[in-house]
Amino acid sequence: MTGVELDTLDDAELRALTREVSVYARVAPQHKLRLVDSLQSDGQIVSMTGDGVNDAPALKSADIGVAMGITGTEVTKEAARMILADDNFATIVAAVRQGRVIFQNIQKFLRYLLSSNVGEVLTVFLGVVLAGVIGLNEASDGSAVVLPLLATQILWINLITDSTPALAMGIDPEIDDVMARAPRKMTDRAIDARMWRGIVSIGLVMALSTLFAIDLFLPGGLVAGSQSLDVARTAGFTTLVLAQLFNSLNARSETSSAFHGLFANKWLWGAIGLGVALQVAVVETPFLQVAFGTASMDLTQWAACVALGSVVLWYDELRKLLLRLNDRR
Repeated sequence: MTGVELDTLDDAELRALTREVSVYARVAPQHKLRLVDSLQSDGQIVSMTGDGVNDAPALKSADIGVAMGITGTEVTKEAARMILADDNFATIVAAVRQGRVIFQNIQKFLRYLLSSNVGEVLTVFLGVVLAGVIGLNEASDGSAVVLPLLATQILWINLITDSTPALAMGIDPEIDDVMARAPRKMTDRAIDARMWRGIVSIGLVMALSTLFAIDLFLPGGLVAGSQSLDVARTAGFTTLVLAQLFNSLNARSETSSAFHGLFANKWLWGAIGLGVALQVAVVETPFLQVAFGTASMDLTQWAACVALGSVVLWYDELRKLLLRLNDRR
C-alpha cells in the first residue's frame, strides 16, 4: 500500500487493512502515525523504528519507539523509548530473546519456591489433620498430636534447601525455544491459572510423600513400622528435602521434561549437591542431631527417602506429558 491509497481509507478500513498488509511505501509522517494508532486501536503492541525527524511522532506514539543510535537524529532519540546503539536490527531480536529468558527464569523461581512452600504448609496441616490415620500420636489414646516437622527443621528447609536452587534458577540458560512462543498479552499474569494448578498439585504430592514416609516408619497407621518417632520424623524431613531438590528440576519448565537440557545449569547441580551434602550432615552428625531433632538412618531407610522424594519428579513428568499432548491437540 502507498501513502496515497492510505488517504482514501477511513479508520475502520485502515484497521482491517493493517491485519493483512505488511509493507507500506511512499508514506508521510502522518501516515506512519496513523498506522501506529490503527494497530494500537486493534489491540496490538506496536514497536516503531526510525532515524529521521519525520519518524519522531510515530516513535513517540508507539508502545516502544526505537531510534537508531548511529544515524538517528537527536530529535528521534529524544522521542524514542530505546536507542539501538549499533543500528543493527538483529540486536533487537537478541534483546527480545534475553528479555524472554529473564522473564522465564522469574517464573521458574516463583514456580519452585511457591510449590515448595505449599508442600511444607500442606505437610504440617495434613500431618495434624490426619495424625490419627498415620499414627502420629503422642499418647496411646490419641489425645495429643505430634507435629510431623519441628520448627528448626522447617527453618532449615527454608534457609538452606529452598534458597540455593532458587538462586541458581535466576541464571538458568534457555531451555525452551522462547522465540517460538507467541508474545504475551498485556492482560497475561506472571502466574497464570495453569501454573497455579501445577504449584498446588506438586505441593500436595510433596506433602503426601512426606507423610507416607513418616507413616512407613512409625508403628501403627496405614503401614505398620517399627521405628521411633525421631527416626520417622527424620525420614519425613529428609523426604521433603529431597522432594524439593527433585522439584528444582521440574520447575525449570512448565511443559518440557526435566530431562531436557538436564545438565545445562551447572550452578543448579552445585546447589542440589550442596543440599544433599548438608542434609546428610544434619541427619548423621551427632551435634546437629541434637540441634535439629534428627536421628541416624541406615542405607535402606535413606533409599526409601530417595524413592519417596522422587515421586514428585515422576508425577510432574506425567503432568507435563499430558500438557504437551493437550497443547498439540
